[in-house]
Amino acid sequence: MSTHIELQTSGNIWKVLVEKDQSVRAGDTLFIMEVMKMEIPHEAPCDGLVSVVNIKEGDEGLDAGMVAISLD
Repeated sequence: MSTHIELQTSGNIWKVLVEKDQSVRAGDTLFIMEVMKMEIPHEAPCDGLVSVVNIKEGDEGLDAGMVAISLD
């Protein structure tokens, strides 16, 4: 069963810290968004393997609710 990490707010992708097939632990920062000059980290809610990365550094104008990363 996959776990989907959605964007919590609209904004831009500042940094992506994981790649496909990378193992992550609960609490690891997966990516950082830039929202109104603030950095908003998004963390892994559980241990898993990154199966999908739908974002890249520099993506702009993304909407809240978009699935950014999936973990298996």
